[in-house]
Amino acid sequence: MKQDIFQAIADPTRRAILTLIAIQALTPNAMAEKFDMTRQAVSKHIKVLHECDLIRPEPSGREIYYHFNAKKMQEFDHWLAQFRESWKTQFNQLDKVLSTLKQQK
Repeated sequence: MKQDIFQAIADPTRRAILTLIAIQALTPNAMAEKFDMTRQAVSKHIKVLHECDLIRPEPSGREIYYHFNAKKMQEFDHWLAQFRESWKTQFNQLDKVLSTLKQQK
């Protein structure tokens, strides 16, 4: 079953895994060493991230290295951009109100 990207990144461990492999590709064992959990637990998180295409496996000998899928995250960022502009406008308006209130004191 394909996972929802929002469910995938809602979990702090999965966000931490993404942060780790954004720097360098890692095997599940190497990832498990970074967390206080079993390799099997890390593998379940990896499965969710892989189902969302946020990470991609690359076999190398007997190991599988997981890479950060920047293209998928960029697609997500583009989707968020439409909201970012709205937030930016609202924050600018709030800055103006706060500045006006500060001047009135």
